[in-house]
Amino acid sequence: MSTPSTPSTPASGRRLRLNVGHDSWDLIWSHVHRVLVVNLGVAVTNLPLLLALAAEHQPWRYLVFFGLLSLGAGPSLAAVFAYLRRTADDERAPVADLFRGYRRLFTRALLGWTPVVLLLAVAATDLAALWGTALGSALAPLLTVVILLALSSGVVAMAGLAEDLAEDPRALRHTLLAACYASVRRWPLTLLNLGLLGVSLALVNQAPLLGLAVVPGCALFVVWRDCGAMLESVRGGGAQRDDAAQPIKQAFAVTR
Repeated sequence: MSTPSTPSTPASGRRLRLNVGHDSWDLIWSHVHRVLVVNLGVAVTNLPLLLALAAEHQPWRYLVFFGLLSLGAGPSLAAVFAYLRRTADDERAPVADLFRGYRRLFTRALLGWTPVVLLLAVAATDLAALWGTALGSALAPLLTVVILLALSSGVVAMAGLAEDLAEDPRALRHTLLAACYASVRRWPLTLLNLGLLGVSLALVNQAPLLGLAVVPGCALFVVWRDCGAMLESVRGGGAQRDDAAQPIKQAFAVTR
């Protein structure tokens, strides 16, 4: 009686080949290029702050000094968002585009970021001073919301400055108002952005060199896309519009 034949199996020493097309490799390297350029831009434009944080492990003891250094984070974010917007047209935009955007947006971004830093400093100082008191237990939730809203509004405002609609310097006030309203109206994206930025800062704090080489570009790309969706809802460009909010949208719209 004949025995059934077993199917042949490939040799155990044969290696599998990764069959990836040219377009896929081009997409991968474009993303790697974008991440590395953003990481380099963040490190260079925030170099004084990074060096100060590396030298002082208790920055809360020198709030004024580190508050002044943190003013540079606003122009840095605006330049990064402008570069990411540039990569929508040219996936491998050169690193010089990021620094040109930094120079072009520096003044307006600094003017828009300074009120955010001041509000964060006042709210954080009040929260620390009232901590553990009867009045602090009542005001702590309000101050926490103010801190989160101010931080989110600042990030969204820097994304708004990177858009063409914010080219007019007179639109800076409208950009800040639109960013504040968008942070409240799209609060899930606000919490997502703040959580992502918090995790990124924690990773960079634990492993500075490795974190700066990998984390900022990936995190800020997601934050940039979220900020664009938040601002688009305020401008009324989406498919669904809230008619009841139209007067607020018109007042807070980012115009030329």
